Amino acid sequence: MGSWDWQVFLQDPGGKDPTYWQWMVSAWGWTISVALLALVIALVVGSVIGIMRTLPDNPVLVRIGTVWVELFRNIPLLVQIFLWYHVLPALIPPMKELSSFVLVVFALGFFTSSRIAEQVRSGIQALPRGQRYAGMAMGFTTAQYYRYVLLPMAYRIIVPPLTSEAMNIFKNSSVAFAVSVTELTWFAMQVGEETARPMEIYFGVTVLYIVSAFAINRIMAFIEKRTRVPGLIAASGGGH
Repeated sequence: MGSWDWQVFLQDPGGKDPTYWQWMVSAWGWTISVALLALVIALVVGSVIGIMRTLPDNPVLVRIGTVWVELFRNIPLLVQIFLWYHVLPALIPPMKELSSFVLVVFALGFFTSSRIAEQVRSGIQALPRGQRYAGMAMGFTTAQYYRYVLLPMAYRIIVPPLTSEAMNIFKNSSVAFAVSVTELTWFAMQVGEETARPMEIYFGVTVLYIVSAFAINRIMAFIEKRTRVPGLIAASGGGH
């Protein structure tokens, strides 16, 4: 095994980026974009599904929410990526106009939404029943006591498990390489082979993943500190 050659990052890849380092930073940007957009989708859809699973008087919506969670949670993410990329566009022709980037964002967002739905459900169910009854006693509709009573508290106590989901969605964004989205993993595979210096390339990519994970952890730790509810234990979201 030869010595390390860090100057590989300063070489000209012959494309639009002047150096491999700048190409890697661009790939990092794509990785962050995939993860952040998928996280937004996961939070919105996961919240809706999680709420549906706790509605006391609507068994139909509860069942729909349960089916959603079991469907997206039990199919491997890579398989879902290929379904979104190869199968759904064949069944729904307008989806052929969507880029692989958009399809990956939706696939990763929906996959993670099933996990966040469980966090939201557990957070709501972890609250004392008296809070629900108090809202009903004040004349709130179901939508109102969810909005003003249950959800503000539930979201605060599920920040710790949401930290794990935020970090997981960033790491899971690496599957985008399978449909040629130019994120970090795709960059590492492509450039490692192109330069014959895979150790240096994968080391650089690993550093960027670590930096990203640390940044997510610190941001979520700050949010957790500011929103912590004394006396309440965070929901784990592991049950059915």
